[in-house]
Amino acid sequence: MSGVWNTLKREACFLAGAATTAFFFLAGADLLLPTSALFVQMFCFIWLFGVMLWCAFGVVRHADCLAVILGEPYGTLILTLSVIGIEVSLIVSIMLTGGTNEPLARDTMLAVLNIVLNGMVGISLLLGGLKYGEQPFNTQGARSFLSVLIPLATFSLILPRYTTSTADPSLSTGQQISFAVMISLLYAIFLATQSIRHKSFFIQPKPHSGVALSFLMAKDEAEDDKHAHDDDDHHDLEIYSTSYHAIFLILTMLPIVLLSKKFAVLVDFGIASFHMPAAFGGVLVALLVLTPEGLGSFRAALSNRLQRSVNICLGSALATIGLTVPAVLIAAGIFDIHIVLGVKDTDMILLLLTLILSMITFTGSRTNALQGAVHLVLFIFYFILIFQP
Repeated sequence: MSGVWNTLKREACFLAGAATTAFFFLAGADLLLPTSALFVQMFCFIWLFGVMLWCAFGVVRHADCLAVILGEPYGTLILTLSVIGIEVSLIVSIMLTGGTNEPLARDTMLAVLNIVLNGMVGISLLLGGLKYGEQPFNTQGARSFLSVLIPLATFSLILPRYTTSTADPSLSTGQQISFAVMISLLYAIFLATQSIRHKSFFIQPKPHSGVALSFLMAKDEAEDDKHAHDDDDHHDLEIYSTSYHAIFLILTMLPIVLLSKKFAVLVDFGIASFHMPAAFGGVLVALLVLTPEGLGSFRAALSNRLQRSVNICLGSALATIGLTVPAVLIAAGIFDIHIVLGVKDTDMILLLLTLILSMITFTGSRTNALQGAVHLVLFIFYFILIFQP
């Protein structure tokens, strides 16, 4: 009996998600109607956002446990697919709600890139720099991320502005298929590089070296260093059987997917009621998905494990482009949704500036608080431009 009680306490996020899902599908649907009072709508939004965020933390926890049990590349695949599954379900649900959500996928991906590359990176570098002065990271790993992220971001968000197959900044059916295939293949190649061929690129360099790890480093030394940092990364996890974490990962993710349609109604209503910019819907989706990973990045930087912060931040940005774009393009074809991917002029300038600054930040082998502050300034400008374009 005590074992069942402990399991219930440990999986409280799933129970909250299941109870919330049951309530809104069985009894609370009327609360989401436009005729409901504004304060009721606001309360429901806070309720749903909080529960879905709690479940997102649970999904990441179970994915981390499976990553420890199964090792690479399966651990990375599970965590990435779980987070992207949540993101895609939210994007598609909001796009299917209302008639002004054609740019939502673009706005969400743009929000993810700005929140990750400027917000999360900026805070991580600032916290780590203030505490430790300078922090080393593996230059080869960071450059590997950026070498794939930069062309994929250009293909997905900038190139559609200049294609002539459609009248607006979107892609034709043939372009959608070819883009989805090529982006997926390039991301798969990167994932194989990260998880199989060049694992040493993504391992924290030794504190005394101040330089990136060499590909020619001794194999035993690389494995010892990897296991040491894995122990640091996962020392606070309670790890059980593979089947336990696999089942509860799916069960904890299910309320997020089921509630995404209800959440989409509230987002659409709130943006219309408060006359907020449509791009704010993308920010809400990005915050819901990225908060667990963001906190993990901050903790790693404060523990002087900047490489883990780099892996989390750049990995999140790359996964959003490498997996969300193909998934959204496929969903658009299935549900006959018209999506606009090309960014606006101001967003394009900020995106290019963000990518250039990221290249400068991760060119050296160490970071400091100044670099974090510069990234945060760009992050603030991004939010200013949302509300005052």
